[in-house]
Amino acid sequence: MPSDLAQLNAAGGRVRGPDYDRRAVATGIIHLGLGSFHRAHQAMYTDATLAQDPSWGICGVSLRSAGVVDALRRQDHLYTLLARGREATQARIIGSVHRTLGVADGMHAVIGRIAAQATRIASLTITEKAYCHRPATGRLDTAHPQIAHDLAHAGDRDTWPLSALGVLLRGLAARMAHGTPLSILCCDNLPHNGATLRGLVLEFAGMTNQRLARWIETELTFPSTMVDRIVPAASADAIAIARDFGLDDAIPVSTEPFSQWVIEDHFAAGRPAWQDAGAQLVTEVAPFELMKLRLLNGAHSCMAYLGHLAGHEYVHQVISDPLFAAAIERLWRELVPTLPPALASMPGVDIAAYQRALMQRFRNPALQHRTWQIAMDGSQKLPQRLLNAARERLLHNQGVDSIALAVAGWMRYVAGRDDQGNNIDVRDPLATQCAAIAAVANGDCDALGRGLLGLASIFGDDLPHDPRFVDALLGWLRPLALDGVRATLARAAGGAAS
Repeated sequence: MPSDLAQLNAAGGRVRGPDYDRRAVATGIIHLGLGSFHRAHQAMYTDATLAQDPSWGICGVSLRSAGVVDALRRQDHLYTLLARGREATQARIIGSVHRTLGVADGMHAVIGRIAAQATRIASLTITEKAYCHRPATGRLDTAHPQIAHDLAHAGDRDTWPLSALGVLLRGLAARMAHGTPLSILCCDNLPHNGATLRGLVLEFAGMTNQRLARWIETELTFPSTMVDRIVPAASADAIAIARDFGLDDAIPVSTEPFSQWVIEDHFAAGRPAWQDAGAQLVTEVAPFELMKLRLLNGAHSCMAYLGHLAGHEYVHQVISDPLFAAAIERLWRELVPTLPPALASMPGVDIAAYQRALMQRFRNPALQHRTWQIAMDGSQKLPQRLLNAARERLLHNQGVDSIALAVAGWMRYVAGRDDQGNNIDVRDPLATQCAAIAAVANGDCDALGRGLLGLASIFGDDLPHDPRFVDALLGWLRPLALDGVRATLARAAGGAAS
């Protein structure tokens, strides 16, 4: 029997279920990107508001894979959320995703749902790479195959968009016919994600439909958000844990107990009472976003690349190694001064306490968060997580030693071989280019470093020509290649790169 409400009785009160009548739920939100993170985060917050107002149900859209849509439909769109702590796991049934659309339903259905007057928010968790932009500049990558296709066929109603932005714009064009306002809510790790998405949408629309661009500019809002919850990829052990609670669920989601959502309160057509579910509604998200991007995500990237190279499969293994824990502390000592000074005086913000909490979250062995998963798509992540911080430090003539070490770890990783000589399955939009550069370098560390620095979509035109950054980077790349990660971290603990 799938995970349905009837099983809650069998669970003996150990599982919390929806406290609202699901038959009364109507769609107010369409969400693009129906992966584990959305189901562990935004869907959870929304679920907690539906007893107050059932008009904010979510229609989840999977633009690529039919698997999650098919599984949710078999389970009446219910699934188990497992919050796994070091000592105990809590289970909860989420029912806010009450409808789903997938590739088999056709693009008409998705576009119609974006255009529907009852839809008041369109939200996205599609990962950084799906925005088809240049992370170094924040501009649309018009050479990206999906964008190039969508631009070429913008006026062809029978040719469906390939990009998420193209799908969104096609829906907005249909919505413009009745003119009902809409808020578009980016929940991905982009810098200034609301403003960035707004710029990409307007840039795209301006190339195809100036009237649509003007309507978007005046009638739509793009609130910024900061999302924070560690959600590992789906795994078989989550199914077994759900079964321990008496729940037969094909797609449970594992996550950590911690969750944070900071939202710019700027909505064109209302929103759920997310603040009653624990979200923070603020006027300025950027300081929170920067703290999370640099301290959590920056540390994650550093641990992923260096940890995977050294043979660590999971984050908790990496951070339990004193050499790696010390490396993260040194990285934070470079990153913390790049945070806005005003952040330290904001109510409820304690940067030192946040760092301590992060260390405890990283050490949670129940999560089984794979370094390989975090390492994906580094070309899209490095600018906002590490490289922009390096720019700020260089602007103030400050050192970038630890940042350069983390970036050197990425370079070694995308070269495709770990410290044990094993091949790495590199998943990245620029994986082919990186592999070609590594092949030409043929083991020459300086050639590898300078070749990868030539990827302007990652490093821009400034960092490759700043000898302070280049020297620090190459200074770490050499020992990483020759001596391995652990010996290099031991050297870093005693001083700078050589």
